Amino acid sequence: MAERERQILDGAIQFFADKGLDGQLRDLASSIGVTHALLYHYFPTKQALIDRVYLEVFEGRWQPEWETLLDDPERSPEDKLTAFYAEYVDAALTREFVRILVFSGLTDHTITDRFFSLLRQRLFTRLIRETRRYRGVSSRARPSERETELLMGLHGGFFYIPMRRWIYAQGVASDAAPERFNESLVRDRVRGYLLASRALFDTDAQTQPATQAAPRARKRA
Repeated sequence: MAERERQILDGAIQFFADKGLDGQLRDLASSIGVTHALLYHYFPTKQALIDRVYLEVFEGRWQPEWETLLDDPERSPEDKLTAFYAEYVDAALTREFVRILVFSGLTDHTITDRFFSLLRQRLFTRLIRETRRYRGVSSRARPSERETELLMGLHGGFFYIPMRRWIYAQGVASDAAPERFNESLVRDRVRGYLLASRALFDTDAQTQPATQAAPRARKRA
């Protein structure tokens, strides 16, 4: 990537994280010390620039190794989910990531729709599979609404960690060592989610009424 293009892209990421996606490109050009015409030379439209920001901040930070980790048959579901979220919170949920995603959700949803599509395709199905595996279930049936909402509670809880820091300007547990969120706290959340899943869905299975056998036809005399 050309040095000037890199300068514009880095400046756009910071600009959109500070001002939101409604920020004007003329103001962006001024903030990074380039002309409006030069910015359009590299990015002919604002949407082209936003698309590049999405690839850089969101899709570009997705690590295929996470999928390999979650697909490892030798590790337990608890260990896999803990290892994944310990890395995800630190590697993906940066200030720019969180603020741009929130700004997108408040405006045109261009970035949020694309990112949640990625999560549905590459992450959520794996997490549901591992949750079922923890419960001793091998079903590949489509996730129920209850399964999905329980999982969203786990995933949203991890997103709330950097939200507290980068949106609400509140301290979080890792402020003492900001380079990494405490893995033991990640495991607590994962374990609580898995135990809740087992308690909720195993109880449901145990309380389902037994299927009654069809009555036998009477023998004719």
